[in-house]
This record gives sequence, C-alpha cells and structure tokens, in this order.
Amino acid sequence: MPFKPAEHPKCPKCSKSVYAAEERVAGGYKFHKTCFKCGLCGKMLDSTNVTEHEAELYCKNCHARKYGPKGYGFGGGAGCLSMDTGAQFQGEGAVLSRAPLLSTSVAKAPQGEGCPRCGGFVYAAEQMLARGRAFHKTCFKCGDCNKGLDSVNVTEGPDREIYCKVCYGKRFGPKGYGYGQGGGTLQSECFAVGDQAPKTTLVDTAAIKAKPGQGCPRCGGVVFAAEEVLAKGRQWHRKCFKCRDCTKTLDSINACDGPDGEVYCRTDYGKKWGPHGYGFACGSGFLQTDGLTEDEISASRPFYNPDTTSIKAPPGQGCPRCGGMVFAAEQQLAKGTMWHKKCFNCAECHRPLDSVLACDGPDKEIHCRACYGKLFGPKGFGFGHAPTLVCSEGTAPAVHDPRPNSGRKAAPGQGCGRCGYSVYAAEQMISKNGVWHKRCFSCSECNNSLDSTKLNDGPDGEIYCRGCYGRNFGPRGVGFGMGAGTLTMA
Repeated sequence: MPFKPAEHPKCPKCSKSVYAAEERVAGGYKFHKTCFKCGLCGKMLDSTNVTEHEAELYCKNCHARKYGPKGYGFGGGAGCLSMDTGAQFQGEGAVLSRAPLLSTSVAKAPQGEGCPRCGGFVYAAEQMLARGRAFHKTCFKCGDCNKGLDSVNVTEGPDREIYCKVCYGKRFGPKGYGYGQGGGTLQSECFAVGDQAPKTTLVDTAAIKAKPGQGCPRCGGVVFAAEEVLAKGRQWHRKCFKCRDCTKTLDSINACDGPDGEVYCRTDYGKKWGPHGYGFACGSGFLQTDGLTEDEISASRPFYNPDTTSIKAPPGQGCPRCGGMVFAAEQQLAKGTMWHKKCFNCAECHRPLDSVLACDGPDKEIHCRACYGKLFGPKGFGFGHAPTLVCSEGTAPAVHDPRPNSGRKAAPGQGCGRCGYSVYAAEQMISKNGVWHKRCFSCSECNNSLDSTKLNDGPDGEIYCRGCYGRNFGPRGVGFGMGAGTLTMA
C-alpha cells in the first residue's frame, strides 16, 4: 500500500498547510502565525482584537470602516466618524480574500417546516426561535429595516412577520400625540398598512377542568408549570392568584392564606381575620369596632385548648405541677424534670420563671428567689434581705445543719476528722492531720470556714483559724499575739 501523508488544513491567506505548532484559529479557520494579521493595515492580531469576515482577518477598526454602518454618528469614536462609502475597497487595488467562496444555495424544506423568511431547512447550530418558529440567524432580522434581532428586541406582528420594537410600534402600535418611544413613532396618520393592531386574547383558564381537589382553587382548571403559583402546597393560575376581596394581584411576599382556603392581600386579611377593636393591627384601616362579633371571631379562629392536663403522662414522666404530657414546643427544664411553660412559675407567688430566676426547693417545687429565701433560707437577725427578715411564728427555726448524722462511720483514722463519716473526692479538703468534708472544714471554736491560706492544725488534732489558734496555742504575755483580743495574762 503506498504511503499517504496526513492531510493538514490549508491557511486561507497563503493556501499552505498549517501545522499545530504554528496555528492560529479564527472563525473556524486555521492560519499561520505570520499570516494572522489584518488584511488592510497589516497589524498583527490576537484573540482579543481579531474580526473574521468570509475567511479574511481584520482588526476591529478596519472591519468597522469596511463593513460597519456609514454616515454621521456611526462608529465607536472620532476615528470612526467618517463619511466614506468604502469605494477604496472596491477597485482593482482592493485586497480580496483567497478563501474559497461558499455556496449560498439553501436546501428547501417542506411547506411550513423551514425558515419562514427563506423557506430553507434550519439546523440547530443556526436556529433562532420566535413564537415556536425557527429562523436562520441571517434571516432573523426586522421585516422593515432589516436590523438584526435577538430574543430581547424581537416582536412578532399579526402578519406573522418579525420586527424590531420601533418598527412594530410604527406599524401596529397606537397612533396619536404622546404615544411611542420618540419622535419617530409620534404619528397621527392612519395605519400605513391595512392590518389592524393585534387584539388582546383573553385566556379562559377554566376551559380544561381538573379532577376535584387537583386544579386551581379559584377556577378549577388544570394548572400547567409555566403559569403555576404555589401557596400552602396548592397550585394556582398566575391569572387567578389575586386577593379574594379587592382582586389585587399577589405574589409570595404579600399573599396571606385565609382559614377559608382563599388567598388575600395583607390589608383584607387583617380586616377579615385579624384582631378587631381599638388599637389592634397595623394602622387606622384596621381600627374597627364594628362588623364581626366576638363569637364569630372566636368561631373562625383555630381551636386552642389551654388545659395542660388533658393528656396525662405516665407516673413520674409528666409535668411535676399538673401531671400532663410535656411536648418539646412547651418544655422547660429544672433539675432533670420537664415542666410546661404555663406551669413553670413560682409555687408561692405564681410569678413566671425562667432558667435564671428559678430555684429548686427541697419540696420538689420551683420558687422565685425571694420566696425561696423566705421558705428555705437562713432566719434571724442579719440573714437575707429585707423581705426575708420575718419571724411570723414568734421563734425562728433552727438553722439546718448540713453535716451527716446517719449512716455507717468510716474506719478509725480514715474518715473525716470532725464527723467521722467517709470522705469522697468531690468534697475532700486535706490538712496535716487528715481529710475533712468541705462542710466540716471550719474552725473548731468560731466555726468560720477555712481554706489553705487560713488553716492552722492544732496539737489536739483539730483545725483552727489564725485568731483562735493564737489564743489557744500561741505565746502568752505582754506584746504577744495578733491584737487586743490575744493580749491576755492567763
């Protein structure tokens, strides 16, 4: 088999093969690096300033001068404001493209299936859509001024042609003083053509009925995705999604779902379902004392049962106050027990409590701080604050002694040096003579609480504060001691 070298693409400018190491691509053609320059001024080009036209390369300025609009005011600056017609490019000295000429013949499509302008087949790469009809890119232009169109400025006329917005306004828009977008459309003559302006089409959304409970709640018709608006999981037509009373068009921000299954604007919802009476709602429009009675208002509102005991909980699992089941939305915690938010108040004065104000009493109830101090705080002169200095029974009860007084004693020499019971790590205080409970770690004489800075171990195995230790075991005589209380002659 004879050897066949690989075929390489030809450069449109010099018609020689282009290899990968030196290729430049523009408009689907491959050029040599040295050929990649403007066909008029010879300026070297790159991907940012190249413009291709029929396989010929130009810089942006030369392309605008040769193929851009002519006349006063066109172009991109003072350099482009020229009045020439491009005659210098039409003589014998004009640079002509060496690229092969492409055939302009178009394969005709069957009637009604091709481009409405030229009748040829329209492929996906060159397709432009308008009202479901496919145009060629080159045919997608205004029917009057031949201006190129896109999806933003295209307008379809009643004659099934496409126009730019200005030509559409001149041809089919309203006439007379004040109409249009400028002087060009301010015309007072009759229609330039015999066609009348397009009429507004009223779409009947109830023409296609849906199954019961599946269609639009307002008209009962089938709701398709392009016109769907959602409210509380129900589908509405965009046309039907308006206030039930004032027919104001609604959106997801100002729509309010009423208990009757309808949608309302905020104003009508407040008038119909909001609170009534002087001072309620958001303004003078809502300050109404007439209309609905209290019975009608109460009957239209959702039912609420304030009785927390209606659902009983198993013993030991419900609210300690009422015994009802406690759910997460109304739960308040205190010492591992769950309370209703309604029951979470002081057992004495019934003041509402929170996690800061609540005090758990030894009676398994909760109290505010003042009531807790009155019931369980220390009594007598100097204790508590003013509301707790009371002695209603004539004699103040004895102060509760927190030391243990029951249970098994520890082995000799292993328990607390004061009470003799076992000492655990969480309540342990250490001195030279042994371990002590934190509550027993006080001066043997004056009962002042001690710590490592005030601790003095006595020779009798007890612990003392500094003052008591000095009086009991310190030196005697004039000048000794820590103050007047210790200057004794005993």
